[in-house]
Amino acid sequence: MIRILIVDDDAHIRELLRHFLQAEGYATFEAANGEEASLLLAEQQVNLAIVDIMMPNKDGYELCEEIRNDYDFPVILLTAKNQLIDKEKGYRVGTDDYVTKPFEPKELLFRIKALLRRFTMVNATQITLNETIIDRRSYEVSCKGKLLMLPMKEFELLSQLASYPDRIFTREELIHLIWGADFDGDDRTINVHIKRLRERFSNLTDDFSIKTVRGVGYKLEVTKK
Repeated sequence: MIRILIVDDDAHIRELLRHFLQAEGYATFEAANGEEASLLLAEQQVNLAIVDIMMPNKDGYELCEEIRNDYDFPVILLTAKNQLIDKEKGYRVGTDDYVTKPFEPKELLFRIKALLRRFTMVNATQITLNETIIDRRSYEVSCKGKLLMLPMKEFELLSQLASYPDRIFTREELIHLIWGADFDGDDRTINVHIKRLRERFSNLTDDFSIKTVRGVGYKLEVTKK
């Protein structure tokens, strides 16, 4: 059973989410603030977290960053803040999605299901993007029958983006994930590698595209066919 953590200091929001999530067959855990959530995460296995931003003791940004550093499951930030700068901060600390209050519970359910589907791709040995197949065992990419051997960093960057379609990664996140925390270059390295990937695949396929999210970073979009 999928286990979802609800973190919000508003008891009515927790009750609403609990009702809809349990009706869909999910198991739920609840915390009224970030500190309670941290304690709960140390004891329970969680598959996804819905986290309010404005909370006492430890806010949603801090909790999201903690989850991204210490655990491996998707996070949805739930908030009344809808300014671009607030969304940018959310993506910078590692959220996978961002839902603004007031929200439609059914829309949130759609987003949860989509995130869980994408997240299962992370542990797959093969990632399929229409007719493009990324094989993590052989470090090969098959594109419409043509076999490609990418430079290692390009392959790792493509695999990272393709594992989470539509998720926005900041340049800093990608540097940390691909080059490591000790990398002493700057984020222009990411720009160069993204440019090379775009050039490499632009004449081969329209199975996917790598989009620039201005002021934030990049995301991979799979073409609907």
